[in-house]
Amino acid sequence: MIIEWIAAFFLVSGSLFMLVAAIGVVKLSDVYMRMHAITKAASLGAILMLTSVSLIYTQWIVWIEALMVVGFIIITAPIASHMIARAAHKTNMPKGPGYIMDELEGVDNDFPAEEAEQ
Repeated sequence: MIIEWIAAFFLVSGSLFMLVAAIGVVKLSDVYMRMHAITKAASLGAILMLTSVSLIYTQWIVWIEALMVVGFIIITAPIASHMIARAAHKTNMPKGPGYIMDELEGVDNDFPAEEAEQ
C-alpha cells in the first residue's frame, strides 16, 4: 500500500518536472536557455517516472530496462546539450537579453586535421 503512494509521488513529481521543461522550451528567450531547461528538467522528470515504474512493477527485467534507460539519459543528455550549444554558437544564433559577455567570441574551436589525428 505504501509503495503505491511512493510510486504515485514519484510519478506526479516526474510529470511536473516534464511540464516545467515543456513550459521552459516554449517560454524561454533563446536556444541556450531552452537547452538548459529541456536537458535538466526533462532528464530528472524521466528518471523520477522510471523510478515510479520500477517500484510498481517488481520484475527484474523492468528494473534492468529502467536502469539502462536512466544510464542512457545520464550519458546522452549532457553530450547532446553541449553539441546543441556548440552548433548554436557556431551558427551565431541570437542571444537573449542579459548576456554580458561571450567568452568564446573570436575563438576558433576547429582543430586542423593533423592535430586531430595525433
